[in-house]
Amino acid sequence: MEDLSHLKHTPLHALHLSLGARMVPFAGYDMPVQYPEGVLKEHLHTRAAAGLFDVSHMGQIVIRPKSGRVEDAALALERLVPVDVLGLAEDRQRYGLFTNAEGGILDDLMIANRGDHLFLVVNAACKDADFAHLKRGVGDTCEVTLLDDRALLALQGPRAEAVLGELWADVASMRFMDVTEADLHDVSCIISRSGYTGEDGFEISVPAASAVDVAQRLLEHPDVMPIGLGARDSLRLEAGLCLYGNDIDTGTTPVEASLEWAIQKSRRSGGTRAGGFPGADRILAEFADGVSRRRVGLKPEGRAPVRGGAKLFIDAEGKQAAGTVTSGGFGPSVDGPIAMGYVDAEHAENGTRLFAEVRGKYLPLTVSALPFVKQTYKR
Repeated sequence: MEDLSHLKHTPLHALHLSLGARMVPFAGYDMPVQYPEGVLKEHLHTRAAAGLFDVSHMGQIVIRPKSGRVEDAALALERLVPVDVLGLAEDRQRYGLFTNAEGGILDDLMIANRGDHLFLVVNAACKDADFAHLKRGVGDTCEVTLLDDRALLALQGPRAEAVLGELWADVASMRFMDVTEADLHDVSCIISRSGYTGEDGFEISVPAASAVDVAQRLLEHPDVMPIGLGARDSLRLEAGLCLYGNDIDTGTTPVEASLEWAIQKSRRSGGTRAGGFPGADRILAEFADGVSRRRVGLKPEGRAPVRGGAKLFIDAEGKQAAGTVTSGGFGPSVDGPIAMGYVDAEHAENGTRLFAEVRGKYLPLTVSALPFVKQTYKR
């Protein structure tokens, strides 16, 4: 038997067990991969109604400027990310990337302007490294705090607004990427209208001591089902969203990863604050000169899934390499296998036919537009 005693627990761990979750190690935590309903039903329920995810393993970080001016924190953070943080309005958030000197991606994250400080959500496996990176990078002008006394819930799906509206009436006024503070069941929470499923939804930062209470209130609603990591992965893959460590890492640049949209014009060549972030020379050159490979969607023919790590070829004999699959599986809403990966730029056009090596066979697939499902964010 594997010794799992070293694994950390989120504040909802006992609740997961009481709900019959199957637990697995993930990023140093004992996390629910699925509940008794199973991954397929959990996935489809999130697309049809609302799913509740425990994402408390992720890192929540506050950057507070010593000057008291949030603009100073924004400019400090811009030394580490190729993102327009200064232009981020109060109570808004945007997607960001930590880059390294070679232009690779150290992590992806969410950045929110909370008026007098910045609030970041980073990936679980990277949070200690990200915290140290921030302390080194902005610690001269900002106080950086990793919050270990808060849980994080994600309520996702077309019924999410109606469900949350029963605890907080003003939820309907929020639009995609808004962030606000509100009381849920007399608990002060930080709520963003965002998520990792392609559906409308909310991420809710809750004091750890109140996490079970808030989660149970949400789960009492007949439209809400608890959702594990298995469905979280198939939902984000259908939505064309990257998983750090699979689809992006220190060996991929934002341009190779088709994440140019995450680098605003002010940080690009000719912008008001162009460059000034790690790897800027390479990344900005790639905007001008292009890249040799691109992250693309891939649609296998037939029913057999093509998993991450599978090699891609131009020909059915596997003689001429074309790239690699980074994420793959079955898409329940698509009712078929889907994948993402990196392919040589000359083969990255939608409609290009390639072949994936799976157990000695070469299975045909087609380069396809992302996302695989329509995103339903409330803009």
